[in-house]
Amino acid sequence: MVNAEIQDLLRRRRSIRKYTGAALEKQKVDLLIEALLCSPTSRNGRSWEFVLVDDRSLLDSLSKCKPQGAGFLKDAALGIVIAGDSTKTDVWVEDASIAGILAQVAAESIGLGSCWIQVRNRSHDAATSAEQYVQRLLGLPETLKVVTIISVGQPAEEKPAPSASELPFAKVSRNRYSQRL
Repeated sequence: MVNAEIQDLLRRRRSIRKYTGAALEKQKVDLLIEALLCSPTSRNGRSWEFVLVDDRSLLDSLSKCKPQGAGFLKDAALGIVIAGDSTKTDVWVEDASIAGILAQVAAESIGLGSCWIQVRNRSHDAATSAEQYVQRLLGLPETLKVVTIISVGQPAEEKPAPSASELPFAKVSRNRYSQRL
Protein backbone atom coordinates (compact mmCIF):
# COMPACT_ATOMS: atom_id res chain seq x y z
CA MET A 1 0.00 0.00 0.00
CA VAL A 2 1.25 3.46 -0.89
CA ASN A 3 2.00 5.70 2.05
CA ALA A 4 -0.85 8.24 2.44
CA GLU A 5 1.61 11.16 2.51
CA ILE A 6 3.17 10.08 -0.76
CA GLN A 7 -0.23 9.55 -2.34
CA ASP A 8 -1.27 13.05 -1.24
CA LEU A 9 1.97 14.49 -2.65
CA LEU A 10 1.40 12.77 -6.01
CA ARG A 11 -2.16 14.07 -6.20
CA ARG A 12 -1.11 17.62 -5.26
CA ARG A 13 1.61 17.85 -7.89
CA ARG A 14 0.19 19.93 -10.71
CA SER A 15 1.80 21.77 -13.62
CA ILE A 16 2.36 25.31 -12.40
CA ARG A 17 2.98 27.96 -15.04
CA LYS A 18 2.66 31.12 -12.95
CA TYR A 19 5.35 32.11 -10.47
CA THR A 20 5.86 34.95 -8.02
CA GLY A 21 9.42 35.56 -9.23
CA ALA A 22 10.81 35.19 -5.70
CA ALA A 23 14.27 33.70 -5.44
CA LEU A 24 14.65 30.22 -3.99
CA GLU A 25 16.44 29.52 -0.74
CA LYS A 26 19.78 27.74 -1.15
CA GLN A 27 18.54 24.88 1.05
CA LYS A 28 15.64 24.19 -1.33
CA VAL A 29 17.89 24.28 -4.38
CA ASP A 30 20.28 21.88 -2.63
CA LEU A 31 17.39 19.49 -1.98
CA LEU A 32 16.40 19.62 -5.65
CA ILE A 33 19.98 18.88 -6.68
CA GLU A 34 20.10 15.91 -4.32
CA ALA A 35 16.81 14.58 -5.74
CA LEU A 36 18.23 14.86 -9.28
CA LEU A 37 21.42 13.05 -8.31
CA CYS A 38 19.45 10.26 -6.59
CA SER A 39 17.48 9.61 -9.76
CA PRO A 40 17.79 6.01 -10.92
CA THR A 41 19.35 5.22 -14.28
CA SER A 42 19.72 2.10 -16.36
CA ARG A 43 22.62 0.02 -15.04
CA ASN A 44 23.52 2.98 -12.81
CA GLY A 45 25.05 4.59 -15.90
CA ARG A 46 24.10 8.11 -14.84
CA SER A 47 23.73 9.30 -18.40
CA TRP A 48 21.94 12.46 -17.27
CA GLU A 49 23.48 15.91 -16.91
CA PHE A 50 21.83 18.95 -15.33
CA VAL A 51 22.26 22.68 -15.83
CA LEU A 52 20.56 24.80 -13.18
CA VAL A 53 19.72 28.23 -14.52
CA ASP A 54 18.74 31.10 -12.21
CA ASP A 55 20.16 33.99 -14.24
CA ARG A 56 17.16 36.13 -15.28
CA SER A 57 18.59 36.91 -18.72
CA LEU A 58 19.24 33.21 -19.45
CA LEU A 59 15.79 32.23 -18.18
CA ASP A 60 14.29 34.78 -20.54
CA SER A 61 16.32 33.38 -23.45
CA LEU A 62 15.45 29.78 -22.53
CA SER A 63 11.76 30.74 -22.44
CA LYS A 64 12.09 31.36 -26.19
CA CYS A 65 13.41 27.87 -26.99
CA LYS A 66 10.17 27.06 -28.81
CA PRO A 67 7.24 29.12 -30.08
CA GLN A 68 4.74 27.86 -27.50
CA GLY A 69 4.80 26.17 -24.12
CA ALA A 70 7.94 27.71 -22.60
CA GLY A 71 7.18 31.41 -22.15
CA PHE A 72 6.36 31.05 -18.46
CA LEU A 73 9.98 30.00 -17.75
CA LYS A 74 11.01 33.67 -17.76
CA ASP A 75 9.07 34.19 -14.51
CA ALA A 76 10.36 31.06 -12.75
CA ALA A 77 13.11 31.28 -10.15
CA LEU A 78 14.93 28.30 -11.62
CA GLY A 79 15.12 26.32 -14.82
CA ILE A 80 16.54 22.81 -14.60
CA VAL A 81 17.82 21.77 -18.01
CA ILE A 82 17.94 17.99 -18.15
CA ALA A 83 19.98 16.28 -20.84
CA GLY A 84 21.10 12.76 -21.54
CA ASP A 85 24.50 11.70 -22.84
CA SER A 86 23.70 9.75 -25.98
CA THR A 87 27.18 8.18 -26.01
CA LYS A 88 26.69 6.44 -22.65
CA THR A 89 23.53 4.44 -23.24
CA ASP A 90 20.65 3.93 -25.61
CA VAL A 91 18.18 4.76 -22.82
CA TRP A 92 19.35 8.31 -22.11
CA VAL A 93 15.81 9.59 -22.81
CA GLU A 94 14.37 7.38 -20.07
CA ASP A 95 17.16 8.25 -17.63
CA ALA A 96 16.62 11.98 -18.16
CA SER A 97 12.83 11.66 -18.00
CA ILE A 98 12.92 9.87 -14.66
CA ALA A 99 15.13 12.65 -13.26
CA GLY A 100 12.65 15.23 -14.54
CA ILE A 101 9.65 13.78 -12.75
CA LEU A 102 11.65 13.25 -9.55
CA ALA A 103 12.60 16.94 -9.68
CA GLN A 104 8.92 17.84 -9.98
CA VAL A 105 7.86 15.61 -7.09
CA ALA A 106 10.74 16.93 -4.96
CA ALA A 107 9.71 20.52 -5.78
CA GLU A 108 6.14 19.81 -4.69
CA SER A 109 7.37 18.22 -1.47
CA ILE A 110 9.11 21.47 -0.45
CA GLY A 111 6.25 23.78 -1.41
CA LEU A 112 7.43 24.80 -4.87
CA GLY A 113 5.62 24.71 -8.18
CA SER A 114 7.06 23.20 -11.33
CA CYS A 115 6.25 22.41 -14.92
CA TRP A 116 7.76 20.14 -17.58
CA ILE A 117 8.81 21.97 -20.74
CA GLN A 118 9.25 19.52 -23.60
CA VAL A 119 12.41 20.26 -25.59
CA ARG A 120 13.21 16.95 -27.29
CA ASN A 121 11.63 16.67 -30.74
CA ARG A 122 10.38 20.27 -30.69
CA SER A 123 11.30 23.15 -33.01
CA HIS A 124 12.67 26.56 -32.16
CA ASP A 125 12.13 27.77 -35.71
CA ALA A 126 12.19 26.35 -39.26
CA ALA A 127 15.98 25.97 -39.21
CA THR A 128 16.75 25.11 -35.57
CA SER A 129 15.41 22.56 -33.13
CA ALA A 130 14.59 23.60 -29.57
CA GLU A 131 17.35 21.24 -28.46
CA GLN A 132 19.96 22.93 -30.69
CA TYR A 133 18.84 26.33 -29.43
CA VAL A 134 19.33 25.26 -25.78
CA GLN A 135 22.62 23.49 -26.55
CA ARG A 136 24.05 26.63 -28.18
CA LEU A 137 22.72 28.97 -25.52
CA LEU A 138 24.22 26.95 -22.66
CA GLY A 139 27.33 25.65 -24.40
CA LEU A 140 26.30 21.99 -24.27
CA PRO A 141 28.16 19.51 -26.46
CA GLU A 142 26.19 17.84 -29.24
CA THR A 143 26.31 14.50 -27.37
CA LEU A 144 24.22 15.97 -24.53
CA LYS A 145 20.68 15.70 -25.83
CA VAL A 146 18.23 18.02 -24.09
CA VAL A 147 15.03 16.27 -23.07
CA THR A 148 13.30 18.88 -20.94
CA ILE A 149 13.54 22.02 -18.90
CA ILE A 150 11.75 21.91 -15.55
CA SER A 151 10.60 25.34 -14.44
CA VAL A 152 10.60 25.78 -10.66
CA GLY A 153 9.46 28.60 -8.42
CA GLN A 154 7.12 29.88 -5.77
CA PRO A 155 3.67 29.26 -7.25
CA ALA A 156 1.49 32.25 -8.08
CA GLU A 157 -1.45 29.98 -8.87
CA GLU A 158 -3.18 27.16 -7.11
CA LYS A 159 -4.61 24.11 -8.81
CA PRO A 160 -6.75 21.63 -6.94
CA ALA A 161 -5.66 18.03 -6.69
CA PRO A 162 -7.91 15.65 -8.57
CA SER A 163 -10.15 13.49 -6.45
CA ALA A 164 -9.90 9.72 -6.85
CA SER A 165 -13.20 9.79 -8.77
CA GLU A 166 -11.63 12.10 -11.39
CA LEU A 167 -8.77 9.74 -12.19
CA PRO A 168 -9.03 7.88 -15.53
CA PHE A 169 -9.27 4.34 -14.16
CA ALA A 170 -10.45 3.18 -17.61
CA LYS A 171 -6.81 3.45 -18.68
CA VAL A 172 -5.87 0.55 -16.37
CA SER A 173 -6.26 -3.14 -17.17
CA ARG A 174 -5.49 -6.15 -15.08
CA ASN A 175 -3.59 -9.11 -16.56
CA ARG A 176 -4.83 -8.47 -20.11
CA TYR A 177 -5.59 -5.30 -22.00
CA SER A 178 -9.27 -6.07 -22.34
CA GLN A 179 -9.78 -6.70 -18.61
CA ARG A 180 -10.46 -3.18 -17.35
CA LEU A 181 -10.64 -2.41 -13.66
